Formats: sequence, structure tokens, C-alpha cells
Amino acid sequence: MKYFRIEKNNIPNLIINYADNYAFNITEYSTYINAIEILKIEANFRKITRSDYINQFIADNKIKKISLNNLLGNNKLLLPFIPDEVWAAGVTYKNSEFERKRESSTPDIYAKVYNAKRPEIFFKSTGNRLVAPDQKIGIRSDSKWNVPEAELAVILINNEIFGYSIGNDMTSREIEGENPLYLTQAKIYDKSCSIGPCIIDSESINNYKNFIINCNIVRNNKSIYNSSSSVKSMNKSIPNLIKWLKKSNTLPIKSAFLTGTGIIPPPEFTLNENDQISITIDGIGTLNNTVIKV
Repeated sequence: MKYFRIEKNNIPNLIINYADNYAFNITEYSTYINAIEILKIEANFRKITRSDYINQFIADNKIKKISLNNLLGNNKLLLPFIPDEVWAAGVTYKNSEFERKRESSTPDIYAKVYNAKRPEIFFKSTGNRLVAPDQKIGIRSDSKWNVPEAELAVILINNEIFGYSIGNDMTSREIEGENPLYLTQAKIYDKSCSIGPCIIDSESINNYKNFIINCNIVRNNKSIYNSSSSVKSMNKSIPNLIKWLKKSNTLPIKSAFLTGTGIIPPPEFTLNENDQISITIDGIGTLNNTVIKV
């Protein structure tokens, strides 16, 4: 089960992709169901799974099979979820540790955090600062070395995992490498984070570790960087990371958590304005953004 949000007639609509390529617009049948958190409330009230709720809704409303592509059409894709807070983990993959050590004037700290029991966790964004799918994502104008970070995003509602999406944690490697205390400036700035294009329900996932993440960057219609990593290679589990996230930290009802990246472009690579970033996770989809200087 996957969930998309589109803008239709100037209002958000929730699209439910329920089987293969079939989908329906649940907002057209129940106008107040235009977000996943409302869907969760409806299923919880009936004390049934979300899958059972959707299957029952399809039967009760005699919904005909329509392809997902037909429903999405040319409508504008919205953020699939608007969290109050977005948090992120760093140095959760071995090659991330290696590249951070290579860029940094104080490399030992990255080896220490990679091997430590306590993970690196930092605040990344608020929901109203997130960039929607297909919209422009930013690189800092005061940095000459900027990269995307392709990540599995965890969607949390009431501190429980609702599902998974794709995240792009844009980063200035120049600023972070200059001094680790500049991390917030390297990570938090205008248009520095995107999540989408949809959310896959945790009820539909047997094992999140099976996800393969790919990042492809196109410049002037030519792919200039393409690399993949497996979530299996994370050195800390997602439940463990979320346990640390919640320590002495009261999360809002809606939050998102980016789990780190195993895809690090080489030191000679930096993003340019108008580059196209495509991050794909099989089973979820592809998050597309075009680069703009901010």
C-alpha cells in the first residue's frame, strides 16, 4: 500500500495505490480524508489494519480499477506527508564514515561516532521548509562543494513507524569539513531537504533492510554520477536509531527521520545549478528534484 498526495482543484487529495498499479482518490469519496494521519485515525477507530480499512472502503464504495498513472496524471505532486519536525542520523554507513574522515580537518571524530553506541542525530528541517517532489532543491551559495544524500526516510505518527519514503538530505561538504561545529550550517538552510514521492505503508513491508537505494545525477542530459547502496549495510538498526532519537526528546505527533546515506560522491564532485537529482528505492519510487542555488 502506497500513498501519494496531489493538488487537485486547489486542494490536497490523497491517492491510495492499493494493488499492483491500481489506485483510487479517497478524497473524492470522503473529502476529509486528505492525509495519511486521518487514514490512520479511521483505521484505529475501527480497530482494524489500514489494509483492511482500505479494502473495505473499496468494496463499500464499489470503486473501479484505475491505473495509478491515470490518477496522478499531470496533477502537481505534493509532499506525501507534512511532519512538524524532520530529524536525521549521520555516519550510519561505513563509506559515509570514510568520506567524512577524508573531508574533515578533525577526522577522528567520525571514526568515533561510527563505532560509538550513541549515534549522531541532528535536527534537519520543519515540514513547511521541505521541498516537494519535482520542485527545486537548494545548494548553498557560500559553498563550493555541495552534494545530495540519498536516504531511507522513516515516517512517524504518534512515535510509531507508519511507513517509509525517500529523503534527500542536501549537504555542504565544504562547510562541514571545515569544522564539525558548522554541521547545522552545512545541513540546515533554504530548500535543503526533500521527501517523496510517496509513502509505503509499514504494513506492506516484510523487511526494511531489503531496500536498495540508488542516486543518479544528470547534467546537460547526461548522467554524471550513479551509485547504489543497500540498507542492509547500515551499522545501526532503524529501531535502535529511533530509540536514541526519542531519548529525552518529545517528538510531535508527526515527524520524519532520515536514516543516513551510504552513497557519497567522490571529493572532486560537486552539484551545479540545474543538475537533476533522482533518488530511487525499489518498492517505493523515485524522488526527483532540480538544483537551484540559494
